[in-house]
Amino acid sequence: MFLINLYLSFKLKPITHAIVITVLLTINYTNMAKYSEKAGEKVEKTMHEMKEGKLKSGNSDKKVTSRKQAIAIGLSEARKEGAKVPKKKS
Repeated sequence: MFLINLYLSFKLKPITHAIVITVLLTINYTNMAKYSEKAGEKVEKTMHEMKEGKLKSGNSDKKVTSRKQAIAIGLSEARKEGAKVPKKKS
């Protein structure tokens, strides 16, 4: 978005703005990982559990307090259910 705002500060014809913004948006989002809607819902659910203090780590009784760990748990559960989630980077 920074590039788009910077570009818009230049004074050019509106059609040129539209073309360049489309190219910038395409460049920014083509390399991003793609997650299914089901995976997003699962992560949202685990984040909610973490905030309520109900999310546990594995088989232990320890509560999850890390946001990153909660996201990892949600993605792992989504993978087990067959949702479209990119592979782990090991």
